[in-house]
Amino acid sequence: MDAFGHVNNVVFIRYLEEARIDFMFRLAPGDGSPSFQGGSVVARHEIDYKRPLVHRHEPVIIESWVTKMGAASLTISYEIKEPGDEGLVYVTASTVVVPYDLAAGRPRRITAEERAFLGEYLDDGVRSDDAVRSDDGVRADGQERAAA
Repeated sequence: MDAFGHVNNVVFIRYLEEARIDFMFRLAPGDGSPSFQGGSVVARHEIDYKRPLVHRHEPVIIESWVTKMGAASLTISYEIKEPGDEGLVYVTASTVVVPYDLAAGRPRRITAEERAFLGEYLDDGVRSDDAVRSDDGVRADGQERAAA
């Protein structure tokens, strides 16, 4: 909370980070896959604050999807909103993520396995080679709850 009684802008970035990490690491657990495990770095955040979110006990929804996938980067877009199809939107945002080889100290390409994983969540509204929708596994409708 900030001095005006609403969720601080930095906290929104933390919400986005939690949703992004949850999504990217869903491929590896249980299968022993190294995909997305080697590290990644954020190259850019873009956030549009639509309305203030005040303190409350009810959760908000974080919906995330991939809007662009290149050879060595991807863009994840988000909405933080009220539950339901007509939910008020508090924030729209996007993050450019670069897979990173921590041992080598350099960016790396997106692997075929990672592309296949992302391809399972294709967004019907965008060309198939440019975007995929992510299902974080928390809810069947592809949305994640985050307490605000």
